[in-house]
Amino acid sequence: MAASDADQRLALIKENLAEALNEEIIKKILDGGRHPKIYWGSATTGRPHCGYFVPAIKIAQFLAAGCDVTILLADIHGFLDNLKAPLELVAHRAEFYRYIITAMLEAVGVPTDKLRFVLGSSYQKSPEYVMDVYKMASLISEHDAKKAGAEVVKQTDNAPLSGLLYPILQVLDEQYLDCDAQFGGMDQRKLFTAAKEWLPKVGYRERAHLLNPMVPGLHGGKMSSSDPDSKIDLLDSAETVAKKIRKAHAAPQVVEENGLLAFIEYVLLPAARLKGHGEFRVERERDGLEPLVYTDIEKIREDYKNDVLTPQLIKPSVSNALNALLAPIQAAFQASKEWQDIAERAYPPPPKKEKKVKNKGTRHPGTGKGQPAAVEKKESELPIRGNGETPN
Repeated sequence: MAASDADQRLALIKENLAEALNEEIIKKILDGGRHPKIYWGSATTGRPHCGYFVPAIKIAQFLAAGCDVTILLADIHGFLDNLKAPLELVAHRAEFYRYIITAMLEAVGVPTDKLRFVLGSSYQKSPEYVMDVYKMASLISEHDAKKAGAEVVKQTDNAPLSGLLYPILQVLDEQYLDCDAQFGGMDQRKLFTAAKEWLPKVGYRERAHLLNPMVPGLHGGKMSSSDPDSKIDLLDSAETVAKKIRKAHAAPQVVEENGLLAFIEYVLLPAARLKGHGEFRVERERDGLEPLVYTDIEKIREDYKNDVLTPQLIKPSVSNALNALLAPIQAAFQASKEWQDIAERAYPPPPKKEKKVKNKGTRHPGTGKGQPAAVEKKESELPIRGNGETPN
């Protein structure tokens, strides 16, 4: 393969990454004209939201660069992480993830023929895998296991032992999924550096690791499935999307921890490039001005700092671009009765709370709580004597 082609593929693989560990592994594969095998895992717990576009767009870029991509639907991991997902819902949620991630990639026009989904439980209960878990557990200290999972496993007082197994499984997945590199967020860096050390201890080779930056949510913090105000559901209506983005925190002229600018940088601009036009458009019809058209994030940051771009201008533009991304996903959902049924089973509505009837008491002062009040008997209810007379 020509060096320029390999360099272009590597540049696309690395675009917007915060860090690449053992990058030379990827480069050697590309220089040999082969296709790197990359895996990304997601515990099938909370309902995927628009924050999932950040890894999904990166996965789309891997596919566009000719990589073979495996998505691990980590059902067992979700259970191990402090019982995050009820076991009876895991299978339905894994299937929901399969549908929605495929639709997200297709929404940016990326072929998915080099994409495969693997359910964790399909191999993580095999005798060979379990034996490797035992081997690694005998070689890794409690301290190192805790450290590796510190930012990805739920930390609680008196945490269950399962949390120590979580990083061991994730490290072994690199071998059992036959990957050249694992992809994840910067919150997994400690686990990725542990993998470089742990795998050779049980006779397996090191892998490369590709790390995405941690992108702020709409309110500056992490976008969370459990907080409806911090996230936009992938099936939200266009009106709901616009309403949530209007509420997003975006201080004028402040680019640090700005969730809207981060979303443009890591989702909207890369998605536009994958779709072939590569621009982010800001309409200014209300002010009687020509639209602003951007092709790189630096110019957007510069204009935002200089108050050329204001929150009032940028929010509707983000809404429009995001709704354009969501439209084919939602159309696919509406066209698939099977997907709709799976969504209902994976994320059933919470049971309705029974309205408690307030105990108003007897309304007779002096009676004991819960005791019936003494009521005078009516004359007709008085006992009758044998001679038909009433008692005196």
